[in-house]
Amino acid sequence: MHVLLHSRYPENTRPRANSSRHRQLRHHRSEPGAAPSSPALHARRQLVYVFTTWRSGSSFFGELFNQNPEVFFLYEPVWHVWQKLYPGDAVSLQGAARDMLSSLYRCDLSVFQLYSTAGAGKNLTTLGIFGAATNKVICSSPLCPAYRKEVVGMVDDRVCKKCPPQRLSRFQEECHKYRTLVIKGVRVFDLAILAPLMRDPTLDLKVIHLVRDPRAVASSRIKSRHGLIRESLQVVRSRDPRIHRIMAKTLQTALHPPDWLQGNYMAVRYEDLVVEPIKTLRQVYGFVNLAVSPEMEKFTLNMTSGPGYSSKPFVVSARNATQALSAWRTALSYQQIKQVEEYCHQPMALLGYERVGSPEEVKDLSRTLLRKPRL
Repeated sequence: MHVLLHSRYPENTRPRANSSRHRQLRHHRSEPGAAPSSPALHARRQLVYVFTTWRSGSSFFGELFNQNPEVFFLYEPVWHVWQKLYPGDAVSLQGAARDMLSSLYRCDLSVFQLYSTAGAGKNLTTLGIFGAATNKVICSSPLCPAYRKEVVGMVDDRVCKKCPPQRLSRFQEECHKYRTLVIKGVRVFDLAILAPLMRDPTLDLKVIHLVRDPRAVASSRIKSRHGLIRESLQVVRSRDPRIHRIMAKTLQTALHPPDWLQGNYMAVRYEDLVVEPIKTLRQVYGFVNLAVSPEMEKFTLNMTSGPGYSSKPFVVSARNATQALSAWRTALSYQQIKQVEEYCHQPMALLGYERVGSPEEVKDLSRTLLRKPRL
């Protein structure tokens, strides 16, 4: 299920260079580590925000961008805001999150220092950024000799942790060399928070909304609950019932898109990614004007055809697609499943997740619970 709202451009085409909507950049991404190109090679920077929530397969989905040689990818940068301002509640941190994203989309990476918890007088380096040990730019030449960005393949976090720490200014120089900048996050709760950025004529920001069966999300959260204690407390402190209706509210916004969202929103089901990985990759890349290489197709296919399904939270690895989709059906009790369905019946209906009618139906793994979405 892929929803593209009134796209202004056909798939795999780019807007004309004279569009006032697009910002002209001084740098063009050609080869990793290459010097900035001449002004004659100005390129439009495509900005992307992967909008999702915890345990929705976003780490896996993010690798579609982290691995792409043409993409500068940042994994959960707003984590720094939450850590610095802890124990602030989730809702009150939304403005700070947007301000950080505004800086990052302009390649102003000094904002990381503002939210550093390293202490006064200590400069944050690349290795202090959340997710640095798996960031392909940080772990690759010219910032680190361990890997090459143009070679598609997962990095070993144990190797990346041994990379030399680099100044944020050096990381910022690399950012300017890329034409596509993608940020993945779970800490923005309402699409409207991004509206000022999407209206900004100097930015060309698109949103990919990654969704997953709420029953699978619930099952995964139970497994990883110890790793989410701090974030859960910040959400609970908000005492705002909207927090628990994130998906429903976002989908309603997508059904009746305001002008700033039209042509800039795409919804992707995690289940479609693992069942039809190549088709999903091509649709996602077409939306953000990225070319699909044979290397990226092979990587995506391999990641969805692994030998098993890892129960370890926050670890990205190849997995068996069938097991990945059905794990919740054996992990949750029938009572737990019905509780989730009762609470999430509206978004489930819109997204094509069928409810179950009996414990026997749950255990019948030959029956798919995916239907064509109504969205």
